[in-house]
Amino acid sequence: MALPNKSRNSRRSSSTTSYTSTITTLVFITLCVLGVWMLTSNSVVSPKTRSAVDNSASTTNDFSSNDDRIDQTNKNNDDNNNNNSDDSTSESTTNNNNNSDESTSESTTNNNNNNSDESTSETTNNNDNNNNNNNNNNNNNNNSDDSTLETTNNEKNSDGSTSETNTKSKDQKDTATVYGDNPGNLPDDAIKSDVANNNNNDQPKQDHKNSFSQKQKQKNSNDDQKNIVSEKDEESTQVSEGNNNKDAVEGENQNAKGDQQQDGQRFDNNDQGSKNNGDGVNEQLKDDKGENKIMEIEQKKMSKEEPKEPEKESQEEVVEKPKPEKKKRRKSSKKESKKQWSTQADESRGEKERQNINESGSSTNSVVDQEVQDLKWSICNVTAGADYIPCLDNEKYLKTSHRKHYEHRERHCPEDAPTCLVSLPQGYKTHVPWPGSRDKIWYHNVPHVKLAEVKGHQNWVKLMGEFLTFPGGGTQFIHGALHYIDFLQKAQPDIAWGKHTRVILDVGCGVGSFGGYLFERDVIAMSFAPKDEHEAQVQFALERGIPAISAVMGTQRLQFPSRVFDLIHCARCRVPWHEEGGKLLLELNRVLRPGGFFVWSATPVYQTLEEDVEIWKQMTALTKSMCWDLVTIKNDTLNQVGAAFFRKTTSNECYEQRDQSQPPMCKDDDDPNNAWYVPLQACMHKLAADNTERGAKWPDAWPQRLQKAPYWLNDAQGEKPSSKDFAADGKRWKYNVVDELSNMGVGWSDVRNVMDMRATYGGFAAALKDLPLWVFNVVNVDAGDTLPIIYERGLIGIYHDWCESFSTYPRTYDLLHADHLFSNLKTRCQLVPVTAEVDRILRPGGHLVVRDEASVIDEVEKLVKSLNWEITSKTSKNQEGSLCAKKSHWRPNS
Repeated sequence: MALPNKSRNSRRSSSTTSYTSTITTLVFITLCVLGVWMLTSNSVVSPKTRSAVDNSASTTNDFSSNDDRIDQTNKNNDDNNNNNSDDSTSESTTNNNNNSDESTSESTTNNNNNNSDESTSETTNNNDNNNNNNNNNNNNNNNSDDSTLETTNNEKNSDGSTSETNTKSKDQKDTATVYGDNPGNLPDDAIKSDVANNNNNDQPKQDHKNSFSQKQKQKNSNDDQKNIVSEKDEESTQVSEGNNNKDAVEGENQNAKGDQQQDGQRFDNNDQGSKNNGDGVNEQLKDDKGENKIMEIEQKKMSKEEPKEPEKESQEEVVEKPKPEKKKRRKSSKKESKKQWSTQADESRGEKERQNINESGSSTNSVVDQEVQDLKWSICNVTAGADYIPCLDNEKYLKTSHRKHYEHRERHCPEDAPTCLVSLPQGYKTHVPWPGSRDKIWYHNVPHVKLAEVKGHQNWVKLMGEFLTFPGGGTQFIHGALHYIDFLQKAQPDIAWGKHTRVILDVGCGVGSFGGYLFERDVIAMSFAPKDEHEAQVQFALERGIPAISAVMGTQRLQFPSRVFDLIHCARCRVPWHEEGGKLLLELNRVLRPGGFFVWSATPVYQTLEEDVEIWKQMTALTKSMCWDLVTIKNDTLNQVGAAFFRKTTSNECYEQRDQSQPPMCKDDDDPNNAWYVPLQACMHKLAADNTERGAKWPDAWPQRLQKAPYWLNDAQGEKPSSKDFAADGKRWKYNVVDELSNMGVGWSDVRNVMDMRATYGGFAAALKDLPLWVFNVVNVDAGDTLPIIYERGLIGIYHDWCESFSTYPRTYDLLHADHLFSNLKTRCQLVPVTAEVDRILRPGGHLVVRDEASVIDEVEKLVKSLNWEITSKTSKNQEGSLCAKKSHWRPNS
C-alpha cells in the first residue's frame, strides 16, 4: 500500500512542478511583453520624461527624493527666471563656456566607464535624440521628421535587454544625490541633460530640474503659444547679439522666458560641443531642421553686426564685469543702436589724430618716434642735381610755362613739399671764410665755369686752379666795384653811403660784386637775379658771403613791403622798364622810399644808337609821369659808362597836378604792402598824407636808426606793432647773444651768412651788428607785418611761408635761427619737409639754433638726429627749451 501512495504523491509533485513551470513561463513572457511595451513607449516619450518615469519606477525613497529634487528645481527655475530677466543671453553664454569643457568631458567619461559597448551606443543615440528634442524645444517645433528620427534611433537600440534599463535606473538612484560631487559616476540622464545643465554649473542639483510634471505642461502647451515663444526667442537672440532689445520679451511669463533663455543656452552649448567633438552628435545636429533654422537666423544677425573679438575673449570680459555695469551697458547700447557704430579701426585712427594734435607729453613723443623710425631719407632725383631749388626748378611746370613775361623764372612750388635731400657736389669743401670769400671760393663747391668763359673779360669771375676768383668787376665797372661805388657818391653826394643811404636793392646783381663791396661803405644790399642762362650767378654771390636771392621782375610783386629801400640800383640789368605802361618800373616805385634814388646805369643813358635813343625817350617820359625827378646824369671816364639818377617824389601833390592820369593811381583798397603772390598792376599808390604815417619822413642816419623805434609806431594802433612791443623786443635781445651761441657750440669765425627764420622786429639781427656777418630776416606770411620796421632799422628781410621752399640755392647759410618757428608751423604743415628744407639751405658744418616749446625741441632733435647731425647743446626750463645742432656731410647712400 505504501508503494502506490508514493507513486500518487510523485505524480502530484510532478503536476505541481509542471504548473509552476507554466506560471513561470507565463510570467517571463509577460515580463518580456512588458519590456517590449516599455521600450516602445520610451520612443514616444521625450528623453527627459523617460528619465522621470525610470526614476518613478525605483523605490519609494527614490521617488520621494525625486520630489525633493523637483521642488529644488522649481526653486532654481524661479531663481533662474528672475536672474535671466535681468541678464542678457550673452551673460548666460559666458557661464556656459566657463564650464562647457568640464561638463562635456565628464559626460563622455561616464558613458565610457558605466556602460558596455552596446549601452554606450544606446547612450549616444539617446543623446542624439536628446539634442534633437532640446533643439526642438528651443525652436518649439513639433516636426514629425524629428519624432520619426527619435523612434528610429531607439529602434536601433531595441536589442538592449530590460536588465540594461534596470541597471540604468539603479545607477541613477545611486548617483542622484552625489551628481555634483561625484561626476565620475554620472548617469545617462545626466549626459542627456548635459546641455541644459551647462546653463548653471555652479548649481549641480539643477541637472534634474525638468521634472515629469514640468515637461507635461510644456508638452500640453498649444501651437499658438509655441509660435509666440519662437518669435520671442528670435528677439531674445537679437538682444544677446548686440541690439540688447530687452523690452521685446518683457511681456512673456517668467517660465516661458526662462525656458527660452535655457534653450538658447543649450543651443549655444551644443554649438560649442559641435566644435569640440567630431562624433555622431555633431552630424545629427547638422541634420536637424530646427537647428538649421536657428543657424540661419544667427548668421543673418551676425552679418549685420560689426566685427567682434573672438567669442571666448568677449565672454571672459563680460564675466569680469559686475552685473550693474552690464545693465548700464545694455541701456547705453540701446540708445546707441539708433546711430552708426564706429569700428575699432575708427577709434584707433581717432586716437592717433588726438595724439598728433597734442603737442606735449609722451603721446606726442611716441608719434614722433614712430614717424622718425619710419622715415627714410633719400637723394632728390631731379635734373638740377646739387643746385636744386624746388620752387624754381619745378620741371612739371617748366614744360608748359609761358615765357613772354618770364613766368618760368618765378616761383612755382610743387604741390607736395619735397622730403628728399639735395646731394653734395663732388669734392665739396668747407667754404672760404669772410673776407677772403669775397675774392675767391672753392671751385668744387660751385662747379660752374660758363660765366668765367663769357664774362671773364669783364672781370666777373675767373677760374684759377681750385678756385673761382672775383676781381670785383662787372659789366658797368670792369675796373672794380669799389671805384664805381665812389663814382656814384661823387655824382650825387646826397646818396651819402652808410649814413643817409643804408639799405639798397640791386636788380640783376650778377655775381654780387656791387653789394659785396658796399659793405666797406656800411651799406647792405638786397641783391637778386633770376636763375637763368647766367649760370649760378646768385649762388656765386651767396658762396662769397653776399646777400642775394633768386628772383625776377615778371608778373608778380617782389616779396618786399612798400617804401622800404633807400636806393635801387640797376647796372645793365636788361629789364625793359619802359614796356607795358611801365609796369615793372612801377613795381620799383612801390618798394622805393619817397625821396629815394633810382640809379640806372645802362647804354640808353650814355650811347647814341637809334635803339638806345628811343628807349631813353620813352624812359624819360615814363619817369616824368610817375613824378620822378631826373636829378643828374654823370659819366665814369675810367669805365666809360654813365649813370642817370632819378628821385621819387615825397608828396601826392605831383600826382594831383598831372595833365594825364597815366600811370593811374591804384585803388584805395589795394594794400601796397601785400606782396605774397600778388600780381603786378600798372598803377601807383598814394603817399603818406600825414607826417605821422610811414614814409612821410626819412629814417635817422645809420647806425642810430638801428636802435631807435620808428617814429610812426605808437601805442594806439590796436593789434598793430607798437613802440612798447619794440622796446620789449629790444630788452629780450639785450643780453650777450654772441656769448650765448658760443657756449652752444657756434664758432663765429666760420659764420658769415645768417638767417633769422622767424624774425619779428629784427632784435636778433641787431644783437649781432658788431660781427662781420649779415642777417636775412624772414617775416612769416601768417605773422604780423613787422617787415617795414626791420627795414626802417637799416636791416634787410623778406616775406616767406616756410611750408614752401625758400628762393635760394642749396648750402648757402652758416647759421639758421628759429624762434618758435616749428611750433607755429605744426598747425599748418608737416615738419619733415621743413626739416628737409633746413637741411637744403644750411651748409655742412653750419648750425641750427631752435628756441621753442620743450616738446617741439624734442621733435626737432629727433628729426635732425635722423640726418646724422650733431647735437651741440640742449636746454629746457619751464616748458621752454633751446637746441643747437650742427649739420654733417652725411648724405643717404654716401
